[in-house]
Order: sequence, then C-alpha cells, then structure tokens
Amino acid sequence: MSTGIVLIAFGLVSVVGGGPFALNLRGAATSLKHRAEAREELRRQARGLLGPAPSLVSTLLFRILGSVVAVCGGLLILAGTAELLL
Repeated sequence: MSTGIVLIAFGLVSVVGGGPFALNLRGAATSLKHRAEAREELRRQARGLLGPAPSLVSTLLFRILGSVVAVCGGLLILAGTAELLL
C-alpha cells in the first residue's frame, strides 16, 4: 500500500512541476529561454566574444521537456492508483 502512495506523490510532483512548462503558463517556458540566452550572452562576454550570442535553445524545447515530465508523472499516478486498487 505504501508503494502506491509514494508513486502517486511522485507523480503529482512531476505533473505539477512539468505542467506549467508544458502549457507555458504565465510564460514559464519563455522565461527559461530568456534566462538561458542571458546566461549564454554573459558567458560569451566573459570570454571576450562581444558579438551576438547564437540562440541554442527555444521555447519549444522547454515545452517538450515539460510535457515529457508531466506525462511521466501521469503514468506514475496511474501506476500508484493501480497499486492501491489491486
């Protein structure tokens, strides 16, 4: 019984953690993209490269990663529910 509760708890944490990025709620994925670009620009300036930083990440990448985390969390919730019911 405790295994099912643990799976449900981890699943809820994953869904709540990945869901906002998957759905881009309040610009979560967009803000991560901007933070990554700013970090890359500062890294390039520290090396002495003063040109524009290439865009290596996109909002779509963060949304896909958030979707994967949220779907895996949903699967953990289903597995935990099955464990509790069987």
